[in-house]
Amino acid sequence: MLEPRPNPSRKMQLASPLIAIALTLFVGGNLFIALHKSPLDAFRVFFIEPLSTANGWSELAIKAGPLILIAQGLAIGFRARIFNIGAEGQLIMGAICGGGIAIWLDGVDSAWVLPLMVLAGAVGGGLWGALPAWLKTHFNAEETLTTLMLSYVASFLLSWLVSSPWRDPGGMNFPQSVMFGDPALFSMLFEGMRVNTSIFIVIAAVLVFWVFVTKSFLAYQLTVGGQAPQAARYAGFSSRRTVWVSLVVSGVTAGLAGVGEVAGPIGQLNLNISPGYGYAAIIVAWIGRLHPVGIVLSGLLMALIYLGGEAAQVTLQLPAAITGLFQGLLLFFLLGCDVFIDYRLRRHKRKKRIAPTPAVRGPETPDAPETAMVPEPTAAPLRTASIQGERA
Repeated sequence: MLEPRPNPSRKMQLASPLIAIALTLFVGGNLFIALHKSPLDAFRVFFIEPLSTANGWSELAIKAGPLILIAQGLAIGFRARIFNIGAEGQLIMGAICGGGIAIWLDGVDSAWVLPLMVLAGAVGGGLWGALPAWLKTHFNAEETLTTLMLSYVASFLLSWLVSSPWRDPGGMNFPQSVMFGDPALFSMLFEGMRVNTSIFIVIAAVLVFWVFVTKSFLAYQLTVGGQAPQAARYAGFSSRRTVWVSLVVSGVTAGLAGVGEVAGPIGQLNLNISPGYGYAAIIVAWIGRLHPVGIVLSGLLMALIYLGGEAAQVTLQLPAAITGLFQGLLLFFLLGCDVFIDYRLRRHKRKKRIAPTPAVRGPETPDAPETAMVPEPTAAPLRTASIQGERA
């Protein structure tokens, strides 16, 4: 039986992600056994082989960057109980705006092309996040639904752009834009590896969010507004500003992540600019306990799951859905363990059955003289008397 705790458990807050990871590995191991794969070999392919080379670490940074960047923005909203589920759409809008600048300035050799793309991506993502904020503050529309639906709108908009007006004429009719020129791409950090200078945007964002969360009064207002709305209203904190800041900031970070993808490892606009980074970043934010440093660690773990899933497809011939399965298991167990932060398990005590009360008797008086037993009349004397009567 679950019983509410007087105060949230600090120990359980820290232990919940670790327990969730352990349970995910346990269930994953049994899943590999069911698929007739050795769990040890599978875990080695998943978690060790991707990090056995320098190129593997480069790919880890490539995949962890957008996850960490998006999760930092989402965590600001989650602290204020503003649940932005549409970071995927904001990522796509950032990629569209930044990629549009690259297509528009194609052939221009200027150092301002890439900064302009980054700025356009941030603005595009921020505006896409501002739309559900406006719907919520003016019409009280639920942000979980509006942000999610806007993700589909952004996806269809990208599909239309790369299939019609922005389609590469020499692209064999594939839905993709032209490849961006060098001025519109982030520089590679190491020869032969895909990690690029966009990683510095991620590092700068982590530092900025760490200072914002730990030092700024606005972050304190957002947290109070989410945990104690009545206290926030009594203190004069604006709930409308909480909504706007949460959704716009998360949109900006998702838009920057979108620019990092199209101006980094992809180098063009196409339908596969994100393998679901916007949705996976939700898991990253919660596993990281909404803390900037924790998000970095959880982002690396999630990126490793992405890499391990790709390696498992090649080495173990497992389906591509194995990555999503591990992500789903991790989120499932994390949410299950988080229940015990505010509740604790208590054994249900059975009520003892009360025995029926015996009939009330008078007090026994052992010293009292026993009542003389009166012999029951027998039929023998009566029979004798009747015989004597008959004879008389």
